[in-house]
Formats: sequence, structure tokens, C-alpha cells
Amino acid sequence: MSGWRQGGSGKAARGLISVGAALAAMLAIGCAKEPTTMKAEMTPEQKIARGRQITYTSACHDCHTPGGLYGAPDSTRLLSGSELGWEGPWGVSFPRNLTPDMETGIGSWSEDDIVTAIRTGIRPDHTPIMPPMPWPMYSHLSDDDAHAIAAFLKSLPPVVHKAPDKIPPGTKVSVPRLTFPPPPAWDAQNLPKAP
Repeated sequence: MSGWRQGGSGKAARGLISVGAALAAMLAIGCAKEPTTMKAEMTPEQKIARGRQITYTSACHDCHTPGGLYGAPDSTRLLSGSELGWEGPWGVSFPRNLTPDMETGIGSWSEDDIVTAIRTGIRPDHTPIMPPMPWPMYSHLSDDDAHAIAAFLKSLPPVVHKAPDKIPPGTKVSVPRLTFPPPPAWDAQNLPKAP
């Protein structure tokens, strides 16, 4: 029995007590600190870089950069709008100029205006953004990500390009466009009426 008390088990017990004391001290120190629920704020450069990344991974360039849907986006006119229309029950809409040009782009929009448009599909003048802009998907962006996109768009060189105006449904058109057929019965079950 005396061999048991002096053997390795005594060292193990002292080791467990030491580990327990260390864990208790770490817990006490951790609880004494203020909770850190806020992330470190991004620098302006990081915010723009994050916005650039999101615009590429969210397919903004596919529609809004000339040549994007042809596999050859024009890097000299990033996000300056396209004249390739999208035809559907809403008529024909065209991807707008997202550069900060004051006359033909979104140069007069604030960062908050951009965030609201991305998330709600409503422009600062209260007009709706037409399909196929997937704003319902973008409505789930975090505040940081939505504002990062806006900061990136504001950082672009302005490009003068007025995208064609929307063409109402039922109008005969000859412009280059991608056409969405009427939705099949399954897809149309709960769709709202076209604008």
C-alpha cells in the first residue's frame, strides 16, 4: 500500500490538480474580460477589396460588365452596364452602369442608397430594379458585405455609358437580348404578376 502512495499515482494526482488550477485561472481571466462581439472594423482598402471579391463571386460582372456573358469581360469598362437586354414578362431590361459617373451611373448615390438598392430592389428615386437582378438573394448580405460592395462601386473609375431604357412588355423589339420564356406551370404557381 505504501508503494501505491509514493508511486506514479501521486504524481498524476498532483498533475491533475495543477491542470485544474490552470484551467480555473484561465476561466477567471476569460470571464473578467469584456465580451468581444464586434469584429475589428475593416480599413477602407480592406472594405474595397472585400467588395471587389463579392462582386466577382456574386456574378455582378457577368451582366454589368460589357462582354461578361461572352466570357471576355472588358476590364477597361468594369460594371459600366451592358446593351445586351433581358426579355421576360417585365419587358426588356438592361444591366445599368454601376460606376460612379454622375450622369449615366450611380455617382450621385450614397453608400446607403447603393446598399438599399442591392437589398430591396428599389433605387433612390423609388423606381424598381427590374429582373433578372437577383436582389432577393442579395437581401441576405451582411451589413459589412453590402457596404463593402458599395465602397467598391464608389471606388471604380467613372465610365460614361447610359444603358438603354427598359422596353415595356408587348413592344416589338429588335435589340440583342436573352429571352426568358414564360415560366412552366410548376415555377409559376406562386409568382406575382409581372410589373
